[in-house]
Amino acid sequence: MFALLAAFGFSFKAIFVKLAYAAATVDAVTLLTLRMVLCLPFVLLAALPVLRDMPRLAARDVGLLLMLGVAGYYGSSMLDFYGLQYISAGLERLILFTYPTLTILIGVLFLGRKAEGRMLLAAALSYGGIAIAFVHDASQSRELQSVLIGAGFVFGCAVLYALYSAGSELAIQRLGSLRFSILAILTATAAVTLHFVLSRPLQVLQLPLPVYGYSLGMALFSTMLPIFWQSTAIRHLGAARTVLIGTLGPALTIFFGWWLLHEPVSLPQLAGTVLVIGGVLLASRR
Repeated sequence: MFALLAAFGFSFKAIFVKLAYAAATVDAVTLLTLRMVLCLPFVLLAALPVLRDMPRLAARDVGLLLMLGVAGYYGSSMLDFYGLQYISAGLERLILFTYPTLTILIGVLFLGRKAEGRMLLAAALSYGGIAIAFVHDASQSRELQSVLIGAGFVFGCAVLYALYSAGSELAIQRLGSLRFSILAILTATAAVTLHFVLSRPLQVLQLPLPVYGYSLGMALFSTMLPIFWQSTAIRHLGAARTVLIGTLGPALTIFFGWWLLHEPVSLPQLAGTVLVIGGVLLASRR
């Protein structure tokens, strides 16, 4: 149940973003700032007991935390929100869902991990599936350039998040899982807020209430609660089974995109979804 809830929560993030874009003229920086700031009370509540007795961080740990929190967490989120201005929620989720394959490829290319034939097959399945879904979105759009721009932004997000995922292994070994997660979110929130303060007047926050409602829903139901749900699922099921259930995410996004956003769904798009999920499962299999 918790694994299903986590898959649902994470997959619904793109739906909240698209609904907010449809409700008012709001830019990606402002919307991401609202999401992270509304997450902050929940993060601080979890952070107080963890950080109260934390020893002073070494300069190396601070540098690693800044790199992962700013480039990986803040940078990937910003590219994702920009990308959703151009492409459907379903295609966004499919492109993002390749990050486990990208994480393993980064390990092979830069961290000395052993290359395996199944990794090449997994990559071929994933990117073949994305190509099919991309062709579907391009055929439905009047502007091919917009789909290319959006897909580029979201693929950049997947690459940055894969780098974050690969680099977080070292950070977790040095700081611990919970402490690193909290510090990374706080670092990303500070970066997003600084970006907003330096680039946007406060008047842009005069938005309709639905935008604040969608931002709060995104913060609570697609950010904080899914983290708790996924951790609980891993404790009861183990990581492998939780990841398996999490592969429902792209299908859930496509379904809710069709239901709530009236995004078209076709057999090629469903076939692409199956290929991407197959590639991720093959890459994640031990």
